[in-house]
Amino acid sequence: MKHIVKAILLISAMASGMTAFATLPARALVEIDVNKGNVEPLPIAITDFLSGDGVGAEIASIVAADLQRSGLFAPIDKGAFIEKISNPDVAPRFEDWKVINAQALVTGRVSQEADGRLKAEFRLWDTFAGQQLAGEQFFANKANSRRIAHIIADAIYERLTGEKGYFDTRVVFIDETGAKTARKKRLAIMDQDGANVRYLSDGRSIAMTPRFSPTRQEITYMSYESGQPQVYLLQIETGQRELVGNFPGMTFAPRFSPDGQKVIMSLLRDDGNSNIFSMDLRSRTTTRLTNSSAIDTSPSYSPDGSKVVFTSDRGGQPQIYVMGADGSGQTRISFGGGSYSTPVWSPRGDLIAFTKQSGGQFQIGVMKTDGSGERILSTGFQQEGPTWAPNGRVVMFFRDQPGGGGPKLYSVDLTGRNEQAIPTQGFASDPAWSPLLD
Repeated sequence: MKHIVKAILLISAMASGMTAFATLPARALVEIDVNKGNVEPLPIAITDFLSGDGVGAEIASIVAADLQRSGLFAPIDKGAFIEKISNPDVAPRFEDWKVINAQALVTGRVSQEADGRLKAEFRLWDTFAGQQLAGEQFFANKANSRRIAHIIADAIYERLTGEKGYFDTRVVFIDETGAKTARKKRLAIMDQDGANVRYLSDGRSIAMTPRFSPTRQEITYMSYESGQPQVYLLQIETGQRELVGNFPGMTFAPRFSPDGQKVIMSLLRDDGNSNIFSMDLRSRTTTRLTNSSAIDTSPSYSPDGSKVVFTSDRGGQPQIYVMGADGSGQTRISFGGGSYSTPVWSPRGDLIAFTKQSGGQFQIGVMKTDGSGERILSTGFQQEGPTWAPNGRVVMFFRDQPGGGGPKLYSVDLTGRNEQAIPTQGFASDPAWSPLLD
């Protein structure tokens, strides 16, 4: 990714009559507790950033859209604004913002440097305490203006919730076009809000289950290019592709280890058994982790790399199991009715997301790593494939509605109350969320 330079921006104490946010007093604004099951969105006013060419208004609009989609913030309609911000370096008239119940206020400016770069700066204000909470500026080329907006949204999200944001991220997925009986499936990538779609394969061979490396802009995926499923590595920025290896039989659902040095997958052998294997990407050494007469599939590492969650039907129907990264201590953790599949460990390490099929419905849910505390976040006709936002607070998945013609992408937060459709040009499946971009 192209580099974006960041600097802290403190308001002048002499100009404002206030101290900088580094020495904040007790505040009137209550920070959002994202751990609560029912969150009341925080009213926030986001003014158009001052600029001469409309870029500032565009950046402010993207910031507002990011925050609104999170379900934690309620941007106030600009028609209600009383004060017109003419100088974001000067403290606003806080009374004008309190009248419209804006508990937080964002102001900013976008200008062009002599070398052609954009300089975008913002300030976050607590209107009831009359205090600046944050201020930063960023330097980047104009092509990165959307990224600047996502980074600003992340900074606001983190300052007001105490949690890392997830807006400056991308999602790799399978773009599906054509008739259902002859569907073309291409690798595609986009920003987390559906913008900047780019295709990574031409669709001449079927691609499946793309997954991001946690350490670099690289994905692993399956392709039927040779007539048999093979696992590839693809460098997103350069397009360089590498075959991981030729495996006898079918290969399923490869994923990276947390350090990016291994992939873990399930392999179907001639005896009809599917077991889980890991491969060291440097030595190409393969290690067998399960050895059962059942179907073991969909492995996913814990964020510290010490454990693996996977699905197995060794108990009669697909359930979720956990084992050590070396295959030791294989233990069943799901005991609910129905069938479980596609378990994915949260990047926070506290939860496992899964797909559950029960009573003719498909459900996206989460459970604690010992199997307790199961909660269903979304129920639909056919939906599966959860993937975590890097802050572990939002899950994306794909859903195929009855009569809908094909799958689409959705996200839902851990409360289960904020489900959002992700805009894509065509049908889309198998999403995988990137880490925060560098």
